[in-house]
Amino acid sequence: MQSELTNEAGAPAGVAAEAQAGSAVAGADGSLNELPPADQKDAEIEALKKQLADAEAKAKEYLDGWQRARAEFANYKKRQEADNASLRQFALSAFIGKILPVLDDFERAAKTLPQNLQGLTWIDGVLLIFRKLQLVVESEGVKPIEVAPNAAFDPSIHEAISHDEAEGIQSGCVIEEIQKGYKLGDRVIRPALVRVAK
Repeated sequence: MQSELTNEAGAPAGVAAEAQAGSAVAGADGSLNELPPADQKDAEIEALKKQLADAEAKAKEYLDGWQRARAEFANYKKRQEADNASLRQFALSAFIGKILPVLDDFERAAKTLPQNLQGLTWIDGVLLIFRKLQLVVESEGVKPIEVAPNAAFDPSIHEAISHDEAEGIQSGCVIEEIQKGYKLGDRVIRPALVRVAK
């Protein structure tokens, strides 16, 4: 019985079997599985490294694409907002341009109001309507163009209706304003009509 449990060298049979298996390990079911040789392990590690590098490259590519798409959308949104603001300003300036003659009429009527009508309640009511209309126009960002006598003529905001001799006014300067001009932001809706000195 003793001889069955030992090999010729006298070592226990289980120890000898393990020594002969060398790189074998016991599986879950008790069977022996061969471990892969060192070069096979290296190949698997290299394959895993390559897969990781490929995955990282794809992730970087996706991130770059996402960032590019996000930047393009942000630029598109800014362009749309700018276009909408420009369209709104254009539509508003066209509408204000139609109201300005009404303001001009109110202003001329207020300046030429006969003395005997001043102070009447209904006249005050009409002038109040004029003031309300001015406030509505101003609330939209419309401002009158300021014109001072002897100011240099500026063709970007002034429109000359005549060139006259004027004492005390330098040549090329404004003599007087005939009709108010208006701006919406930096945009001229209507230039001021002026007389210019020769």
